Amino acid sequence: MKKEELRKLILTAKGAVEADVVIKNCKVVNVFTGEIQEGDIAISGDQIAGVGQYQGKVEVDVGGRYAAPGFIDSHIHIESSYVSPEELGRLLVPHGGCTIIADPHEIVNVMGIQALDYMMEAAKNTKMDVKYMLPSCVPATPFEHAGLVLGADKMEEPIERENILGLGEFMNFPGVFNADDDTLDKLMVAKNAGKLIDGHSPGLTGKNLTAYASARIQGDHECATVEDMKERLSLGMYILLREGSACHDLRRLLKGVTPENSRRCLLCSDDRQPKTILQEGHLDNHLRMCVEEGIDAMTAIRMATLNAAECFRLYDRGAIAPGYRADVVLLDDLEQFHVHKVWIRGELVAEEGKYLPEFKTHDISTVRNSVHLKDFSVDKFKMHLKSDHVYVITIQPGGVVTKKETAHIPVENGEFVFSPDNDIVKVAVVERHQMTGNVACGFLKGYGIKEGAVALSIAHDSHNIIVTGVSDEEMAFAVEKLKEQNGGIVLVKNGEVIESMPMPIAGLMSDQSGEWVKQKLIDIHDKAYSELGVAGDVEPVMTLCFMSLAVIPEIKLTDMGLFDVGTFSFIPVECEA
Repeated sequence: MKKEELRKLILTAKGAVEADVVIKNCKVVNVFTGEIQEGDIAISGDQIAGVGQYQGKVEVDVGGRYAAPGFIDSHIHIESSYVSPEELGRLLVPHGGCTIIADPHEIVNVMGIQALDYMMEAAKNTKMDVKYMLPSCVPATPFEHAGLVLGADKMEEPIERENILGLGEFMNFPGVFNADDDTLDKLMVAKNAGKLIDGHSPGLTGKNLTAYASARIQGDHECATVEDMKERLSLGMYILLREGSACHDLRRLLKGVTPENSRRCLLCSDDRQPKTILQEGHLDNHLRMCVEEGIDAMTAIRMATLNAAECFRLYDRGAIAPGYRADVVLLDDLEQFHVHKVWIRGELVAEEGKYLPEFKTHDISTVRNSVHLKDFSVDKFKMHLKSDHVYVITIQPGGVVTKKETAHIPVENGEFVFSPDNDIVKVAVVERHQMTGNVACGFLKGYGIKEGAVALSIAHDSHNIIVTGVSDEEMAFAVEKLKEQNGGIVLVKNGEVIESMPMPIAGLMSDQSGEWVKQKLIDIHDKAYSELGVAGDVEPVMTLCFMSLAVIPEIKLTDMGLFDVGTFSFIPVECEA
C-alpha cells in the first residue's frame, strides 16, 4: 500500500472525504462481535474504510440485505472441477467465492513445476483470489509413477513465491510419524520459509496422530467421524469440514461442532464439479446445510470467512471491518443464503448469478500433450492367473473408501472371464507419464458395469490412466481412444465410442465452459447408467478416478500393483491358499 492510499483510507474512514463506493442500507454481519450491524459500508480503493453512515462517489442501496465477508474455501483442487482456474473463478464468484486455497497437486503430479507455473498465471485472469499450497507429495507415495518426483530440493524455489501459502496436504503421514529423512527435509522447507503445512491423515489416531500433529500440521479435511474430528481438535489442529461432489462429510461432522470448538472449524469443498456448482452452489450451499443442521448463521459464516482467514494467515480478509479487503457478499437472508451481489477488492464482480468482468483465459500450450504410452496393447491386460481366489477392491457408495475383500472368480486358461451375474470386473492402471510400459490389473466390485468399458486419464493422485470394462478388448480400445483425444473421459461399447470428454489441460481439465462440462458429465453419466449398466448408487467418474488413490483405505490399484493401504505395501492379486 502506498502512503497516499493509506491517507485516503484514513480520511474516508473519518468521513472527511467521500468514499469511492458506499454500499448503503446493509445489515452487516460482524464476525468479531457476533452482531448484525445496520449501516453503510464505505470502500476506499480495494479496502473497507468503515461501517456506519457514509457518502460516496458511487452509492448502491441494497435495501436492507445482509452483507457478509467474502467466502473463503479452505481446501479445493481446481483440477477436480475439470475446468481451468479462470473458468472456476467465473463459476464460484457469483456464489460468494472470493478466495480459494487451492492445492494443485493433481496437475503437478502430471507435469511438474511447469504446471504450477501455468496454474499461477491462469489464476491471474479471475477476480477470485487464488492462493496456492505447494504440493507436498509428488508422487503421493513412492508406490506409483507420476510425471515428476518433487523432492525437497525442488520445493525451495516455489515455496518462497508470494501466492504460495505453504505445503499442501501432507498425505505421506507414515513418513511423518516415522520421522523419515526425506519427509523431514520437505517439512523443513516449509518451516525454514515460515510457511504453513496442511494435513491429510485418514484413519490416523493415538500416538501416531500425536506425532503427526507435533510437526505443526495445520489442519485436516479427512475426518470420517466426529471422534476423528475431536481428537484432531484436541491436538490443536483446524478441521476442514468437507462437502464436495465426491465426499459428503459436512452434515455428519457438524454434529461435532460446538460453541467451544467452532472457531477451529472451516468449510471446504476439496472437489466441486460444475454440475454441483451450477445446481447447488458453492460455500453458499455449505452455509445452507450448516443452518439446516442447527448451526447458527453467525457461526456458519465465521467458518466460511474469519476462521479460514486466520488459519491460513490471510489477515487482510475474513471480516467487514476498517482496513480489511473489500470482499463483500450481499445475501437476501441468513437461511437460504441466496447471493445477490459480490464485491471483490471493492469492485462489483457478480450480480444475481452472473459474473460481470471480462473473461480471459491463459494459453494452455505448456500443459497439453500429457498422455505418453509405451508398447501398449491388449496383451498388457493378460493376468496369467493360477488361482480363482483373488483380492477385490470393493466400492463403498457415497465416498472414496474401499473395502479389501476376497472372492472366487471365473477363470479360463489363466484369464478372468466376465459374467454379468457376478458384480466383479477387471480394472487396470496404465502408466502415462514416464513411458515405463507399466500396466497393473486387479478386480473391482460394486461398480456394476455390464457392457463396454470406461477409461479416464484422471486417477488420483498420479493420474495415470484407469480403465475398467467387461473385456480386455473393450478396455484396450477405450485406452487407445483416450490417448487420441489427449486425455479425459471415454465410454465405449461394442468397439465404438458412445460418449467422451476431451481434457487437453494435462489430461485433467477441459478448456471449455463449466456449462459445457456440466452437460458432458450429464451425458456421460446417462450413458454409463443406461448403456453400460454402471450401478445407480455409484458416481461413474469420480468413483473410478479414486480407485488408485493409495492413501485412502483400504485397498487401491496403482500402475505398480495392488496396494494395501493398511500395511502400506503391495499385495498379490491372488490370495494365498
